[in-house]
Amino acid sequence: MTHATELTVIHVPVSDPRVRPLLQELGDEYSRRYGKDAHGEISRYPDEEFTASHGGVLLLLLEHGEPVAGGAFRRYDATTAELKRIWTHSAHRRRGLARRVVTELEREATARGYRRIHLTTGPRQPEARGLYLATGYTPLFDTEADPETIGPLPFEKHLPATATHRATHRGKAAQP
Repeated sequence: MTHATELTVIHVPVSDPRVRPLLQELGDEYSRRYGKDAHGEISRYPDEEFTASHGGVLLLLLEHGEPVAGGAFRRYDATTAELKRIWTHSAHRRRGLARRVVTELEREATARGYRRIHLTTGPRQPEARGLYLATGYTPLFDTEADPETIGPLPFEKHLPATATHRATHRGKAAQP
């Protein structure tokens, strides 16, 4: 497991050159797993959706200045963030980095007033399914069913309200 002091968390735009390896490797891996070019799916959402001004964020974990993991969320609705593009570089897997990315994204979503996280993962991504189950996400599908018969596997997690958020938004919907 990586020590937290060895990693730096940064927020970056999709256009940052350090994001390129994330998106390239993710697209390549999805293409192998699903047997079709997945790079179009990776770029399906406009880059702006992953910026603070649009209710989103993209973050990278850097080790010695190099990206080793990352992920993002976008605004799903007024109170919900949608996790996207959770990734760990293939040379750095099995170190708990994806868990750290999810924790950082949850922290950021909570700070922005989101009350819930929604996400989907693919049926051929058992590592992702395991990650979300292990980090407290509720599956919104029959976990006993063959994932291939379900399609995208949806999950959700309700986030704790912060003291500031409760005082500011008492009785109102959260505004990210």
